[in-house]
Amino acid sequence: MAKKTDDELSIISPPPSPFPTGSLPLKLTTADAVLLTLKNNRSLMVEQLNPAIQNTFEDAERAIFDPFATIEISSGRTDGKSQSSSSTGIREFSEVGALGVISLKQYFPTGATVTLEGKTEMNDSSLYRDALYWSRLGLTVNQALLSGAGTAVNLVRLRQARLDTRMSEYELRGFTQSLVAQTEETYWDYALAKRRVEIYEESLKVAQDQLNEALALIEVGRLAKSELPASQAELASQEQGLIDARSKRKIARLNLIRLLNPSGVNAWEREVDLIYQPALPNIKLDPVPAHVEVAKRSRPLLNETRVQLMRNDLEVVKTKNGLLPLLDLFVTLGKSGYADSFGRSFQNLTEDEYDAYVGIQFQYPIFNRGPQSNYRRSMLNREQAQKALDNLLQLVELDVRIAYVEVNRTREQIGASATTRRFSEETLRIETEKLRVGQSTSLLVAQAQRDLLISRIAEVEALASYIKALIHLYRQDGSLLERRGIVAPGRETVNLSRARP
Repeated sequence: MAKKTDDELSIISPPPSPFPTGSLPLKLTTADAVLLTLKNNRSLMVEQLNPAIQNTFEDAERAIFDPFATIEISSGRTDGKSQSSSSTGIREFSEVGALGVISLKQYFPTGATVTLEGKTEMNDSSLYRDALYWSRLGLTVNQALLSGAGTAVNLVRLRQARLDTRMSEYELRGFTQSLVAQTEETYWDYALAKRRVEIYEESLKVAQDQLNEALALIEVGRLAKSELPASQAELASQEQGLIDARSKRKIARLNLIRLLNPSGVNAWEREVDLIYQPALPNIKLDPVPAHVEVAKRSRPLLNETRVQLMRNDLEVVKTKNGLLPLLDLFVTLGKSGYADSFGRSFQNLTEDEYDAYVGIQFQYPIFNRGPQSNYRRSMLNREQAQKALDNLLQLVELDVRIAYVEVNRTREQIGASATTRRFSEETLRIETEKLRVGQSTSLLVAQAQRDLLISRIAEVEALASYIKALIHLYRQDGSLLERRGIVAPGRETVNLSRARP
C-alpha cells in the first residue's frame, strides 16, 4: 500500500475532527463533509469490522497445523476369578492398574502427521508376587501418499481464508467509495435545495411587487380588475413552491446529517452552512477508453470477483485431490523398559526391548460418486465464475460509458440553461413593460415570471447535475477514493495471470 501523505484521508485512522462540538452550525466544504463521514458514519463503522472478523478465520485455519498435547491419567481395580493351574480349578484374584500417557502431535502441510508419545503403565495383580511397571517412548509418522498429500491441497483452506479476507477488503473499499460518493452527492443536493429556496423567495418577492403594481394600475384605471386574479394566482403559486422548497431543504439537511453523524447534543437540529464556489469546475476529462481501463483495474467489484475466481481455482485443486484413493504410509518406532518400580522402568529404556512397525493403509470407495460430483461441481463453479467476470467487465464498461455521456450532457446543459434563463429574464422585462402601457396582460406576465423561475432553477440544477455526474463517473471507474486522497484497503489490482494456481 502506498505511503500516505499529510493531506490524505484514511478510513483506518482518521485525523482528529477540526469541527467544534455542540449545537453550533457546521461550516463545511465537500472535503470537510467527507472527512466527517469517514470519521463518524455508523454504517462505515459496521463495515470496517468485516476484514478483522474475516481475519479470525485465517487464524482458525492456520491452527490446524499447530501442535497439540494430550495427557491421559487413569487407574482402576479388578476383582475376579481365573483358572488355576492346580487341581482346585478356579481361584480368586484382584488386580490394580494405572496408566499415564502424554503425547505431542502435529499435522504438517505436506500431509504428514507426527506423534511423539511417552507412556507408563502399572499392573499389580494378586496372581503375581511383584507389580510390573512398563514405560515406553514412541514416535509415529503417518504420511499421505495420494489423497491429502502435498502442500498444494493441504493449504487450500488457509489460502481460501486469506482470499476471503481480501474479498472483505474490496467490499469495504467499494462501500467506502459509495459512501463518499453519497456524501458528496447529498452535499450538492442540499446546496441545490438551499438555492431553490433562495430563488423561490426572490421570485415570491417579485410576484408580490407585480401584484402591488397591478393593484396600482387598477386603481388609476390603466388595468382592468379582471387582470387581478392572474397576479394573485401567481403569488399563491410562488408561496406553494416556497413551502415545498423549504420542506425539501429540511429533508436534504437531515440526509446530510445522517451521513456526517456529527458529535454533540441535538445533532439532528444542527444547521449546516456550505462553503463552495457556485461556478463550473474546470475539469478536462480523459478519453472514455482511459476511464474504462481505470475501471478494469480499480473497480472494487471487479477485483472482488477476480478473488472469488481464485478461490474457485483452489476448490478445484481440493476436489481433484479428493478423487484419489487414500494411501498412507505409517512408521512406528518405540523403546520400552520393564521393572518393578516406576523409576527403574524408565532407567531400563536403554535395554534391548523395542518395537518397530511399518505399513500402508489403503482406502477407496467402490463407485467414488461423492468426490466425482464435488470435483464436477467445482469445475462448473469455476466456469460460471469466469463467465460472470467476463459479463461484469462488459457491464462495468457500459456503466463507465453511460456515465461519461451523462457528464458531457450535463456540461452542455449548463450553457443551454444559462441561455434560457437570460431569454426568460428578457421576456419578463418586456411583458412587464407592455403591461404598464396596456399592451399585455397579467396572465402573460405571470407566465413569464413562472418561466423565469423554472429557468433559474434549471440553471442551478444543471450545475449540480454536472458535479454529481462527475462524482458518478469517478465512482464507476473506481478512481473516486484516489482522486480524493483517501487511503482504504483493497487498493491493489488483482492479477489473475500471476495469482491463479
